[in-house]
Amino acid sequence: MVGRVNGRRKAADLAPAADQDRKRRTAPKFDRKTIALVYDFDGTLSPRPMQEYAFLPQIGADATAFWAETNALARRERADPLITYMHLMYRKAKAKGVRIDREDLVAQGRHVELYPGVEAWFDAIADYVKSHAQSHGVQLRHYLVSSGLAEIVEGTSIYGRFHNVFASEYWFDAYDLPYPKRVITDTGKTQYLFRINKGVEDLGESINQHMPEAARPIPFANMIYFGDGDTDVPSMAVMRKNGGYAVAVYPTGKAKGRAKCVELFKAGRCDFFAPADYREGSDLFRRTCLLLDRILADIRVREERWRLARSVGRRRAD
Repeated sequence: MVGRVNGRRKAADLAPAADQDRKRRTAPKFDRKTIALVYDFDGTLSPRPMQEYAFLPQIGADATAFWAETNALARRERADPLITYMHLMYRKAKAKGVRIDREDLVAQGRHVELYPGVEAWFDAIADYVKSHAQSHGVQLRHYLVSSGLAEIVEGTSIYGRFHNVFASEYWFDAYDLPYPKRVITDTGKTQYLFRINKGVEDLGESINQHMPEAARPIPFANMIYFGDGDTDVPSMAVMRKNGGYAVAVYPTGKAKGRAKCVELFKAGRCDFFAPADYREGSDLFRRTCLLLDRILADIRVREERWRLARSVGRRRAD
C-alpha cells in the first residue's frame, strides 16, 4: 500500500515516477520527421510575375515592353537580369515622379492573383498529412523561395502560411533609389534548399560548414519542390539528386506551358507535372499526395530502423 501524507504521495514514493518521466523526456528520439514543401512563386502559385499586378501599372509601364527592355539592358551591360529588373523598376518610377516605398510594395501584394485553390491548399495538405502519418510527431512546413520581391509577397493572403520566405528584397534607407538588398537568382535558390535541409535559416549564418547527413533536421527525402519552368531547373536538379522530389506546374489549358513541363519530365527534372489547380481532388493535389504517401512511409521505415539499431546497440552494451 502506498503511504500518503495529507492525501499526497510521499516524496520517496514520487521519486521513481519522477525519474522515469525525466528519462522519457531526455531519452534520444528519432526526430527527422519534418516534411518541407518548397514553392517558387511567379508562374507556380500565381499566373504572372508579381510586379505586373500593381507596380508596373502604377508607373504606366507595359509588362511585355518592360521585360524586353530589362533583358536587352542586362545583355548589353552584361549584368544580372534580376538586379537589372529591380533597378529598372525604380528608375522608371523616379522618371514618372512616382514614389513607391516599402509599405506601398506590401500593399501591392493584395492585388496579386493566385491560382485556383492556393489559399485552401495549405489546410487541405495539412489535413492529409495528419490523417495519413504513420508516425507520431510528423510536422509539415511550407517554404517560399522566389526571385520575386519579399515585400510584395508579404502583402499576399498566403504570406502567413509559410514557415519562412526567401525572396529578393530592397534596401530602402541606404540610397536615393531603393537598392537591391538581396537578389535570389535561379542557381542562388539552391542555397536556400540547403538552408532548409540543414536547419540554418538565419541568413546571417553560413551554411558552408560540413554537417553529417544524420544531423540535418529536414532530409531532402522529406522535401518536395514546386516550380514551373527553366528558372526552376537548378532547384529541381538539386532536389532530385539528393533524394527529394519535384513537381512542375503549368496554367490550365496552356499548351506551351504543358510542353515545357513535358520537357522537364522527360529530362528527369521532375517526378510529376500537372495543371496549376491546387484544389482538393485535382491532378496536382492527387499527385502531391502520392509523394507524401511515399515520404510518410519512408519516415516510418527510417524510424523503425533507428529503433532497431538502438536496440541492437543496447544489447551489445549489456
